Amino acid sequence: MYDNEKENWRILTNKEIYASVKKPTIIETVSLNRLCRFGHVQSLEGNRIPKRILYMNLGTRRLRGRPRNRWQDEVREDGSMVGGEGWQEKVHIREEWKKLLRTARNRHILHMPME
Repeated sequence: MYDNEKENWRILTNKEIYASVKKPTIIETVSLNRLCRFGHVQSLEGNRIPKRILYMNLGTRRLRGRPRNRWQDEVREDGSMVGGEGWQEKVHIREEWKKLLRTARNRHILHMPME
């Protein structure tokens, strides 16, 4: 970008680009899609395969070292960022869930500030 004050070209930082574009970051997009998918699976009947898989416990041992984040851990974190404490009850009320996701999308609640 050309800087008129200094009369030279300079490289924009990611923070400046995201501020000027006003579009969601890839992290926001993935988090919102994850929450949408979770809401869809939660709305299914209890005997459907995707819902059974979501709550399935394989009974295997985890590897040594720091535990890797599971999909459910990420959903729990995203849900608490969007809906606070009572977000899990809103999943079962379709209109409330859609309103919560719409608010998160419009207000960029899942935005991770860049360092």
